Amino acid sequence: MSGAATASSGDHNNLRLPTPTLDAESQTLLQSISAQGGYAYARMAAFAVAGDQSAAEAARDMAWEQLHSGPWHSVLPVWRDAYSMACLNVAKIHFAAGEFGEALGALDMGLIMGGMLLRKDLHDSVVLVSSEARKKAKSLEEFKGQKLVPEVPVDVNEVLKILPCRSLTCRRVEKRSGLSLEGFLRDYFLSGTPVVITNSMAHWPARTKWNHLDYLNTVAGNRTVPVEVGKNYLCSDWKQELVTFSKFLERIRTNKSSQMEPTYLAQHPLFDQINELRDDICIPDYCFVGGGELQSLNAWFGPAGTVTPLHHDPHHNILAQVTTVKDLFLT
Repeated sequence: MSGAATASSGDHNNLRLPTPTLDAESQTLLQSISAQGGYAYARMAAFAVAGDQSAAEAARDMAWEQLHSGPWHSVLPVWRDAYSMACLNVAKIHFAAGEFGEALGALDMGLIMGGMLLRKDLHDSVVLVSSEARKKAKSLEEFKGQKLVPEVPVDVNEVLKILPCRSLTCRRVEKRSGLSLEGFLRDYFLSGTPVVITNSMAHWPARTKWNHLDYLNTVAGNRTVPVEVGKNYLCSDWKQELVTFSKFLERIRTNKSSQMEPTYLAQHPLFDQINELRDDICIPDYCFVGGGELQSLNAWFGPAGTVTPLHHDPHHNILAQVTTVKDLFLT
């Protein structure tokens, strides 16, 4: 069947990534790249299509250098598309060899750093590679292994000890269970009043799945994500890294016993990148009250002790806390 990934046991010669957009746009894209001085890139890309891994990686490195040649806003869009093309070519070669982790790593870099032209090819390729990779993994139906965060009851007295002095003398945010959309609009949204809404996420699959390391590693362990390292972004030793999701989860799990600074996945469009995790959540209807549109859908994963300094966002926020607890201070 056209577009299918097929292989007999122990034989990866028939594994192929279909990339219809790349196939249709490659010549036009290469002409645009050459017009910007990318003759060497175009030559390497031609060898890459023929299966030359060294040429594919060389083309990716050339595009990567262009992405870092100046401020991000000054990077020509054609070089972002060139990077996506190179990542697809690298992924194709790894996938044909049965190297699924390496293929996913290349595709994720294309999604994170590349342009929009080949985004559908990148997403579709991720689905195909992930499907092949999971044939060797355990079923996703049930996970009874180690938990990401131990289920320990919250000690209110301990929480009170770490709250800032006089914080409880300020006005408290109301809690409402099963708040109707009309009530949310009338009593809170229109007046700009914060509210804690309880008992509205019990149906989310994420509520039971995301605290199981086996599940998270199976659906996303080989995926590459951007993380922040350091207590917060105002600290002098704060930095950003690209790591696999499995390495990130291990850092969370060992956070208390490790001397390493906290690692935090913050304000990243994770659900655009990893569809399996997107399927575990639901966008609250409250997001559409007042006739507005959803501006962004981001994820935050982090260990205990992670801090975000006081800041102001340009639009309204609905924070959905999936596991554990978070202290919020509103001014």
